[in-house]
Amino acid sequence: MDSESLNRFDRIVAMLQHLQSGRTVKAQELADRFQVSLRTVYRDIRSLEASGVPVTGEAGVGYSLLDGYRLPPVMFTHEEAGSFVAAEKLMQKFSDKALGAHFESAMYKVKSVLRGSAKDRVAALEAQIWVDSSTTQLFNQHTPHVLDVLFDSMALKKQVALQYQAFSAEEATERLIEPVGLFHENNFWYIMGYCHLREDYRQFRTDRMLQIKLTDRPFSKEHGPLSEYRKPKSPSEKVKVVLRVEKKFAKYIQTSRNYYGFVSEEVAEEYVEMTFMTDYQCEGMARWFLMFGDCAQILEPESLKQQVSDIIARVQASLALQPEPIYG
Repeated sequence: MDSESLNRFDRIVAMLQHLQSGRTVKAQELADRFQVSLRTVYRDIRSLEASGVPVTGEAGVGYSLLDGYRLPPVMFTHEEAGSFVAAEKLMQKFSDKALGAHFESAMYKVKSVLRGSAKDRVAALEAQIWVDSSTTQLFNQHTPHVLDVLFDSMALKKQVALQYQAFSAEEATERLIEPVGLFHENNFWYIMGYCHLREDYRQFRTDRMLQIKLTDRPFSKEHGPLSEYRKPKSPSEKVKVVLRVEKKFAKYIQTSRNYYGFVSEEVAEEYVEMTFMTDYQCEGMARWFLMFGDCAQILEPESLKQQVSDIIARVQASLALQPEPIYG
């Protein structure tokens, strides 16, 4: 069977699964999904009919399968069927373009074997669940297939060639890495891997990958599980920070504080005393504190107070150099 015939066969099978995923499917919907002409859709529908599949409907109206016709069934409860909807919405936000397309294809297959009541439940929930996908760019627009490549690399144990823009570097560098594992943290996807350039294990953020390619080079060594390389820093490497925040304002930082090593809090009548174990050497903690500094105090350490003071001094100096506004 040549590649063209194989592609057509795959498309017709996928079309059959699509027909089982909904009540009535318009030809244009099929044409859009499979990126073919309406004429091709009509021809494929006729092929299904000729093979004994009971397709009902007509061009211009829509198609469906005769009620009761099913592929070998997989039984899902209503709750399981509903969970697929939530998973699909989350995948739209947290996956790249290529993996999202794979998941969409998988969902059509899942929907195709749902019973009538479960299928109705899924259809009803799809319009009622929404996930904001505009907040964070998880992947570079020039590398829409990052996760595909990384998955293949880990499965085949083949090295990956990267062009990577590190946060601390002005120019991108070429890297050859051996991915160990993928994880999502602080609203970003990261890959932990052995970097041949640095000769050590490093983590790389997916949105900073400008180019990515799977190579034929096998891994140079055996790697342990991801958990071995993501062990938390020992307390000796972190600094204890205690903030006293006005009670009326404390609720506004309950989410963001988790990114800075929040440990515990003590609630008093007029304030909330928060304890952190954090590494703030990059000034991240100090700059975060300045967002609400007029409503809080630093109880310890003194070094954090000095960092905040230094930043304020630089801001004041910058403001003094700014030209006066011109009116007229």
